[in-house]
Amino acid sequence: MNNVWIVGAGSMSRDYVDILKDLNIDFKVIGRSDTNAIKFKKDVGIEVISGGIEKFLLSKEEMCSHAIVAVGVEQVFAITKLLIKSNIKNILVEKPGALYLEELKELDELAKKHSVNVVIGYNRRFYSSTIAAENIIEKDGGLESFNFEFTEWSHSIEGLIKPEEVFDNWFVANSSHVVDLAFYLGGKPKEIASYTSGSLSWHNSASVFCGSGVSEIGALFSYQANWAAPGRWGVEFLTKRHRLIMRPMEKLQLQKIGSIIAEFFDIDDEIDKKYKPGLYRQLTHFLNGDCDPFCKLNDQIINYDIYKKMANY
Repeated sequence: MNNVWIVGAGSMSRDYVDILKDLNIDFKVIGRSDTNAIKFKKDVGIEVISGGIEKFLLSKEEMCSHAIVAVGVEQVFAITKLLIKSNIKNILVEKPGALYLEELKELDELAKKHSVNVVIGYNRRFYSSTIAAENIIEKDGGLESFNFEFTEWSHSIEGLIKPEEVFDNWFVANSSHVVDLAFYLGGKPKEIASYTSGSLSWHNSASVFCGSGVSEIGALFSYQANWAAPGRWGVEFLTKRHRLIMRPMEKLQLQKIGSIIAEFFDIDDEIDKKYKPGLYRQLTHFLNGDCDPFCKLNDQIINYDIYKKMANY
């Protein structure tokens, strides 16, 4: 029988609670501050154990079968490390798993030492649109090429209250959602050339990004983003029969060979309308032990080297 701990009492935790309640799975929400605990109880109707996971572990509570780390990105490394050392055997940590390569490597080594399964939650891998795109690509005989954009809205981001380290690593902390999905369906880069220019008051390393390469499955790819200009996230996959457009990424448009018209493809996305898109499938895969679609720690270690190049870190 699954018994889940959710570490964190923010908006992501609320999304997980909605699903766990409907699945009739026992869970506890463990937060840090009394203020957040009171707000969570008021908004969701669920009691939060405040005082932090460190204090909670000292209570000698029976260990859970699965833990979900849904805290601020600057805290995920420390919390995940603590849970691994506590021998909790299944841990789902929200993206990106850690802000720094050294932290990812440390978590990977610890997880292997303690025989703990750690997966990283990139929920766009589990979108109904992603599953539909994957099926069409397979029926069409595979990908020929793909392209993607990960423009961020700087005018909205610069006013957020975040630690400086999160702003400095915004590509990994946030934009990696898009890049992860592109390389999940298109294959990891075998070769990549990356270029950057500009800077922002909150992101010093670059504001404009572009590049191209070839993936491990032989598909050519290109990407671009300009965080100082208008834009939006999006991915396009091209087969011999279709251009598959995910913009917004929750939807799928198809352009057929010989046509200039892109039409929305009818997908069964009721589960993504009822809950935060992708989260229901992500959580049920995790609870059922089917971790093949997930980004693992060793995957993210490889990804991080690519992300550093793309972001000029």
